[in-house]
Amino acid sequence: MSAEHAPAIDAPPEAISALSRQAIVDERRAVYGYALFEQPRDRANDSTVVLDALSDSGSNAVAGEKVVFIHCALENLDALHLDLLDPAKVVLEVDAPDGSSEEDIERGRAALVKIRAAGFRLAFGPAVLEPAFASWRPMAAFIKLEMNRIPPDQAERVVKAARASGKAEVVAEQVDTVEQYELMKRFGVKLFQGQWFSQPSAISDKSVQASQATIIQLINLVRREADLDEIEDVIKRDPTLSFKLLRMINSCGFGLSVEITSFRHAVMILGMNRLFRWATLLMTISRPGGAAPAAGTTAVVRGRLMELLAAELMPQEDCDNAFVVGVFSLLDTMLGMPLEQALGSVTLPEPVLDALLRNEGQLAPFLALTKACETGDDVAFAKACDELQLSNHQVNWAHLQALMWADQLDR
Repeated sequence: MSAEHAPAIDAPPEAISALSRQAIVDERRAVYGYALFEQPRDRANDSTVVLDALSDSGSNAVAGEKVVFIHCALENLDALHLDLLDPAKVVLEVDAPDGSSEEDIERGRAALVKIRAAGFRLAFGPAVLEPAFASWRPMAAFIKLEMNRIPPDQAERVVKAARASGKAEVVAEQVDTVEQYELMKRFGVKLFQGQWFSQPSAISDKSVQASQATIIQLINLVRREADLDEIEDVIKRDPTLSFKLLRMINSCGFGLSVEITSFRHAVMILGMNRLFRWATLLMTISRPGGAAPAAGTTAVVRGRLMELLAAELMPQEDCDNAFVVGVFSLLDTMLGMPLEQALGSVTLPEPVLDALLRNEGQLAPFLALTKACETGDDVAFAKACDELQLSNHQVNWAHLQALMWADQLDR
């Protein structure tokens, strides 16, 4: 698969805002969708930056089959270019404005009715539970509750109030700890937004599981270009992994005219260097105990995003290394052990280790930029973009491409 490049644009770079995301995960801790927002954070313009990025991509698929939540200020609803969005995949998140008069609320209700008639689902914040917004509540498909504003002893009451308002699904927002996730899950909440799942969990068993040991052995053999018979012998010990590897290669597209049918066939067509990156992907689907599936999905997005950004500036071998850095940047979370210990069992190129363990080298700014796309850290984002001489336009385009690519892999 050759890396693609962002299309040229006419608008000046400073006119384009940067796009960030936060995963929304379900009760299985798998990615249900994403909240997309602008950075620096300006909720009034979130819909604008997403629509600008979509118009460049030439598609109305924001993140493949995943659901995307896009905030739109109430006053901007009439100006939305809804034709650029797929109603089946997009939820419009609208705040109930503070200090609204009865006329303002009714005017807002009329605008929301039009949006619903176009097939879009609506999400509201906790303010919609106030009596003044009773006319809005029947239109809610989702109600988002901010954990940093709910005392733990009030959580059950607030969840019940949200449920009593209609058929809306409750989303716990700003979930930063496992304890917050467990608390809201106990009260029946099934959707969670935040960074908690990407933090290394406290797993008592720090040993590498059998399937992971096989993947690590495979990576090491591919890295040193071992004899094909030796590699195939390892693969045959775990037919499930072999099947998953071949499925990934065929589904995500190298632009091949033939289907890859065996590992030996893959080596003949692609070569060892290209297979190395695919072997790293197997770690994201091995699902070790305690790790959220969403962590694997996030690692895949990181890898693809880093690869696409590197493609603007580097030769192919370095792009492959950028991909591996992104995928392995969450290896501590996926294996439940410190990153240095997790990487100690894998033979990796020195530039990869420099970026992951020492935050040094030519790949480190790409990793910083990729992480800033998740956290919304506009200072880190601007610093990395400046160091790499990448425009917001280039990053936004690559970001959407990475989300769609990871979704293909997830199916």
